[in-house]
Amino acid sequence: MQVSIRDLRNHGGDVIGRVEAGEAITVTRDGKPVAELRPLTGQPIGAAVLLQRWSRLPAVDPVRFRADIDSLLDAST
Repeated sequence: MQVSIRDLRNHGGDVIGRVEAGEAITVTRDGKPVAELRPLTGQPIGAAVLLQRWSRLPAVDPVRFRADIDSLLDAST
C-alpha cells in the first residue's frame, strides 16, 4: 500500500494504526517511493528465558533420531 507524504501528515494516526495492524506502507513524494513504514519485529528473547523454555523440551536420543532420519532418506542417491 502507498501513502503520500501529505496523507501521512494529515492522517498519521490512521496510517500508523494500519502499520500496527501488520501492514507495510510505502511513503511517496511526487508519486515516487521515498520511505517504508512497517511493523517492528518482536523483541529479542534473553538467554535465561530461552534456557527456561528449552528445559521443558523432551530429551532427544541421537541414535534413535539418526535411525529415523536414515529410514526416511536413501543415502545411496
